[in-house]
Amino acid sequence: MTYTVAVSGKGGVGKTTFAALAVRHLSEATGEVVLAVDADPNYNLGAKLGTDPGRTLGDLREEMMVRGEEPPPGVSKHEYIDYQIRLALREGKGFDLLTMGRQEGPGCYCYVNNMLRMFIDRLAEKYAYVVIDNEAGMEHLSRRTTRSSDTLFVVSDRSKAAMDGATRIARLADEMKLQIRRKALVLNMADPEGRAPERADGFDAVYAVRVSGMIQAKMTETESLLWVQRLDPAFSDIAKAVDSERKRL
Repeated sequence: MTYTVAVSGKGGVGKTTFAALAVRHLSEATGEVVLAVDADPNYNLGAKLGTDPGRTLGDLREEMMVRGEEPPPGVSKHEYIDYQIRLALREGKGFDLLTMGRQEGPGCYCYVNNMLRMFIDRLAEKYAYVVIDNEAGMEHLSRRTTRSSDTLFVVSDRSKAAMDGATRIARLADEMKLQIRRKALVLNMADPEGRAPERADGFDAVYAVRVSGMIQAKMTETESLLWVQRLDPAFSDIAKAVDSERKRL
Protein backbone atom coordinates (compact mmCIF):
# COMPACT_ATOMS: atom_id res chain seq x y z
CA MET A 1 0.00 0.00 0.00
CA THR A 2 1.34 3.43 -0.97
CA TYR A 3 1.59 6.25 1.56
CA THR A 4 1.36 9.60 -0.24
CA VAL A 5 2.48 12.94 1.17
CA ALA A 6 1.55 16.20 -0.58
CA VAL A 7 3.23 19.48 0.39
CA SER A 8 1.68 22.88 -0.24
CA GLY A 9 1.89 26.48 0.98
CA LYS A 10 2.56 30.07 0.05
CA GLY A 11 5.75 30.79 -1.88
CA GLY A 12 8.89 31.36 0.17
CA VAL A 13 7.81 29.56 3.35
CA GLY A 14 10.08 26.51 2.95
CA LYS A 15 7.69 24.17 1.13
CA THR A 16 10.31 22.52 -1.08
CA THR A 17 12.80 22.20 1.78
CA PHE A 18 10.13 20.32 3.74
CA ALA A 19 9.41 18.05 0.75
CA ALA A 20 13.09 17.29 0.09
CA LEU A 21 13.85 16.42 3.71
CA ALA A 22 10.66 14.34 3.89
CA VAL A 23 11.92 12.34 0.88
CA ARG A 24 15.30 11.84 2.53
CA HIS A 25 13.80 10.81 5.85
CA LEU A 26 11.35 8.29 4.40
CA SER A 27 14.07 6.69 2.29
CA GLU A 28 16.66 6.55 5.06
CA ALA A 29 14.22 5.43 7.76
CA THR A 30 12.50 2.71 5.74
CA GLY A 31 15.09 1.61 3.18
CA GLU A 32 12.47 2.10 0.45
CA VAL A 33 12.96 4.00 -2.81
CA VAL A 34 10.67 7.04 -2.59
CA LEU A 35 8.93 8.53 -5.62
CA ALA A 36 9.53 12.29 -5.44
CA VAL A 37 7.19 14.27 -7.70
CA ASP A 38 7.99 17.92 -8.41
CA ALA A 39 4.62 19.34 -9.45
CA ASP A 40 5.75 22.98 -9.29
CA PRO A 41 6.24 24.60 -12.73
CA ASN A 42 9.05 26.59 -11.10
CA TYR A 43 10.67 23.29 -10.21
CA ASN A 44 13.62 22.98 -7.83
CA LEU A 45 12.94 19.82 -5.82
CA GLY A 46 15.63 18.11 -7.89
CA ALA A 47 18.15 20.78 -6.91
CA LYS A 48 17.27 20.30 -3.22
CA LEU A 49 17.86 16.56 -3.70
CA GLY A 50 21.12 17.14 -5.54
CA THR A 51 19.72 15.79 -8.83
CA ASP A 52 19.36 17.23 -12.32
CA PRO A 53 15.62 17.14 -13.12
CA GLY A 54 16.31 16.22 -16.73
CA ARG A 55 13.37 15.90 -19.11
CA THR A 56 10.04 17.00 -17.71
CA LEU A 57 6.52 15.75 -18.35
CA GLY A 58 5.77 19.26 -19.63
CA ASP A 59 8.23 18.52 -22.45
CA LEU A 60 6.44 15.25 -23.18
CA ARG A 61 3.06 16.94 -23.16
CA GLU A 62 4.21 19.54 -25.68
CA GLU A 63 5.66 16.85 -27.94
CA MET A 64 2.35 15.01 -27.89
CA MET A 65 0.48 18.20 -28.77
CA VAL A 66 2.83 18.83 -31.71
CA ARG A 67 2.23 15.28 -32.91
CA GLY A 68 -1.51 15.76 -32.66
CA GLU A 69 -1.51 13.38 -29.66
CA GLU A 70 -0.32 10.56 -31.92
CA PRO A 71 2.76 8.44 -31.08
CA PRO A 72 5.44 7.48 -33.65
CA PRO A 73 4.42 4.85 -36.23
CA GLY A 74 4.32 1.28 -34.93
CA VAL A 75 3.98 2.28 -31.27
CA SER A 76 0.71 2.33 -29.35
CA LYS A 77 -0.21 5.49 -27.46
CA HIS A 78 -0.08 3.68 -24.12
CA GLU A 79 3.33 2.16 -24.84
CA TYR A 80 4.69 5.53 -25.94
CA ILE A 81 3.53 7.41 -22.85
CA ASP A 82 4.63 4.67 -20.45
CA TYR A 83 8.09 4.55 -22.06
CA GLN A 84 8.52 8.33 -22.06
CA ILE A 85 7.47 8.67 -18.39
CA ARG A 86 10.01 6.03 -17.42
CA LEU A 87 12.68 7.90 -19.40
CA ALA A 88 11.80 11.06 -17.48
CA LEU A 89 12.47 9.38 -14.11
CA ARG A 90 15.79 10.43 -12.57
CA GLU A 91 17.34 7.98 -10.14
CA GLY A 92 18.85 9.41 -6.99
CA LYS A 93 20.13 7.97 -3.73
CA GLY A 94 17.02 6.41 -2.23
CA PHE A 95 14.53 8.13 -4.52
CA ASP A 96 13.27 8.45 -8.08
CA LEU A 97 12.46 11.98 -9.22
CA LEU A 98 9.65 12.84 -11.63
CA THR A 99 9.44 16.51 -12.65
CA MET A 100 6.14 17.75 -14.05
CA GLY A 101 7.57 20.93 -15.61
CA ARG A 102 5.83 23.88 -17.18
CA GLN A 103 2.13 24.49 -17.39
CA GLU A 104 0.06 24.15 -20.54
CA GLY A 105 0.37 26.48 -23.49
CA PRO A 106 -2.53 27.51 -25.75
CA GLY A 107 -4.96 24.80 -26.81
CA CYS A 108 -6.85 22.01 -25.06
CA TYR A 109 -4.66 19.71 -23.01
CA CYS A 110 -7.46 17.81 -21.26
CA TYR A 111 -6.93 14.50 -23.04
CA VAL A 112 -3.13 14.56 -22.71
CA ASN A 113 -3.30 15.55 -19.04
CA ASN A 114 -5.78 12.79 -18.25
CA MET A 115 -3.50 10.25 -19.94
CA LEU A 116 -0.49 11.49 -17.99
CA ARG A 117 -2.39 11.37 -14.69
CA MET A 118 -3.46 7.80 -15.35
CA PHE A 119 0.10 6.66 -15.99
CA ILE A 120 1.50 8.60 -13.03
CA ASP A 121 -1.11 6.98 -10.77
CA ARG A 122 -0.06 3.56 -12.04
CA LEU A 123 3.60 4.42 -11.51
CA ALA A 124 2.97 5.65 -7.95
CA GLU A 125 1.31 2.35 -7.00
CA LYS A 126 4.69 0.64 -7.40
CA TYR A 127 6.24 2.69 -4.58
CA ALA A 128 5.68 2.38 -0.84
CA TYR A 129 6.09 6.15 -0.41
CA VAL A 130 5.34 9.13 -2.65
CA VAL A 131 6.11 12.78 -1.84
CA ILE A 132 4.57 15.50 -4.05
CA ASP A 133 5.96 19.03 -3.94
CA ASN A 134 3.13 21.20 -5.26
CA GLU A 135 3.33 24.69 -6.69
CA ALA A 136 2.88 27.62 -4.34
CA GLY A 137 -0.63 28.77 -3.59
CA MET A 138 -3.87 26.99 -4.47
CA GLU A 139 -3.70 26.42 -8.23
CA HIS A 140 -2.70 22.78 -7.81
CA LEU A 141 -5.93 22.18 -5.89
CA SER A 142 -8.18 23.89 -8.43
CA ARG A 143 -6.54 21.89 -11.24
CA ARG A 144 -6.68 18.72 -9.08
CA THR A 145 -2.95 18.04 -9.29
CA THR A 146 -3.28 16.82 -5.72
CA ARG A 147 -6.25 14.54 -6.20
CA SER A 148 -5.50 11.94 -3.56
CA SER A 149 -3.07 11.92 -0.65
CA ASP A 150 -2.85 10.47 2.82
CA THR A 151 -1.45 13.64 4.38
CA LEU A 152 -1.45 17.16 2.99
CA PHE A 153 1.23 19.19 4.80
CA VAL A 154 0.54 22.90 4.41
CA VAL A 155 3.71 24.83 5.22
CA SER A 156 3.52 28.36 6.61
CA ASP A 157 5.58 30.85 8.51
CA ARG A 158 3.97 32.96 11.24
CA SER A 159 3.14 35.92 8.98
CA LYS A 160 -0.54 36.76 8.55
CA ALA A 161 -0.34 36.39 4.76
CA ALA A 162 1.12 32.90 4.98
CA MET A 163 -1.28 31.78 7.72
CA ASP A 164 -4.29 33.12 5.81
CA GLY A 165 -3.06 31.34 2.69
CA ALA A 166 -2.69 28.07 4.62
CA THR A 167 -6.23 28.37 5.93
CA ARG A 168 -7.59 29.00 2.43
CA ILE A 169 -5.76 25.91 1.10
CA ALA A 170 -7.33 23.74 3.82
CA ARG A 171 -10.77 25.20 3.14
CA LEU A 172 -10.50 24.74 -0.63
CA ALA A 173 -9.40 21.12 -0.22
CA ASP A 174 -12.60 20.50 1.76
CA GLU A 175 -14.81 22.38 -0.70
CA MET A 176 -13.47 20.39 -3.63
CA LYS A 177 -13.94 17.12 -1.72
CA LEU A 178 -10.43 15.97 -2.54
CA GLN A 179 -9.38 12.55 -1.30
CA ILE A 180 -7.12 13.78 1.50
CA ARG A 181 -7.22 11.77 4.71
CA ARG A 182 -5.51 14.30 6.96
CA LYS A 183 -4.41 17.93 6.70
CA ALA A 184 -1.48 19.10 8.81
CA LEU A 185 -0.31 22.68 9.31
CA VAL A 186 3.48 23.09 9.50
CA LEU A 187 4.77 26.23 11.19
CA ASN A 188 8.21 26.65 9.68
CA MET A 189 11.11 28.69 11.06
CA ALA A 190 9.76 28.28 14.60
CA ASP A 191 11.50 29.54 17.73
CA PRO A 192 14.28 27.36 19.22
CA GLU A 193 11.86 25.59 21.56
CA GLY A 194 9.78 24.55 18.53
CA ARG A 195 6.43 25.32 20.12
CA ALA A 196 3.24 24.93 18.09
CA PRO A 197 -0.38 25.44 19.08
CA GLU A 198 -2.31 22.25 19.73
CA ARG A 199 -4.99 23.07 17.17
CA ALA A 200 -5.65 25.19 14.08
CA ASP A 201 -8.99 25.57 12.33
CA GLY A 202 -9.31 23.30 9.31
CA PHE A 203 -6.36 21.08 10.23
CA ASP A 204 -6.11 17.69 11.91
CA ALA A 205 -2.67 18.43 13.39
CA VAL A 206 -0.13 21.22 13.82
CA TYR A 207 3.65 20.80 13.77
CA ALA A 208 6.54 23.21 14.30
CA VAL A 209 9.84 23.07 12.41
CA ARG A 210 12.69 24.90 14.10
CA VAL A 211 15.10 27.22 12.33
CA SER A 212 18.22 25.49 11.03
CA GLY A 213 21.25 27.76 11.33
CA MET A 214 23.29 25.46 9.09
CA ILE A 215 20.72 25.41 6.29
CA GLN A 216 20.41 29.19 6.46
CA ALA A 217 24.19 29.61 6.38
CA LYS A 218 24.69 27.34 3.34
CA MET A 219 21.83 28.73 1.22
CA THR A 220 24.23 30.96 -0.72
CA GLU A 221 26.61 28.06 -1.41
CA THR A 222 24.34 25.23 -2.49
CA GLU A 223 20.69 24.33 -3.01
CA SER A 224 21.26 20.66 -2.23
CA LEU A 225 20.14 19.39 1.18
CA LEU A 226 21.92 16.04 0.94
CA TRP A 227 24.56 17.25 3.38
CA VAL A 228 22.07 18.06 6.17
CA GLN A 229 22.64 15.87 9.23
CA ARG A 230 19.73 13.99 10.79
CA LEU A 231 20.33 15.79 14.11
CA ASP A 232 19.77 19.17 12.44
CA PRO A 233 16.76 20.74 14.22
CA ALA A 234 14.76 21.30 11.01
CA PHE A 235 15.45 17.80 9.67
CA SER A 236 14.62 16.26 13.04
CA ASP A 237 11.31 18.12 13.28
CA ILE A 238 10.29 17.25 9.71
CA ALA A 239 11.09 13.59 10.34
CA LYS A 240 8.95 13.60 13.51
CA ALA A 241 6.03 15.25 11.71
CA VAL A 242 6.13 12.75 8.83
CA ASP A 243 6.45 9.77 11.18
CA SER A 244 3.63 11.00 13.38
CA GLU A 245 1.30 11.25 10.39
CA ARG A 246 2.19 7.98 8.66
CA LYS A 247 1.73 6.04 11.90
CA ARG A 248 -1.82 7.33 12.19
CA LEU A 249 -2.93 5.76 8.92
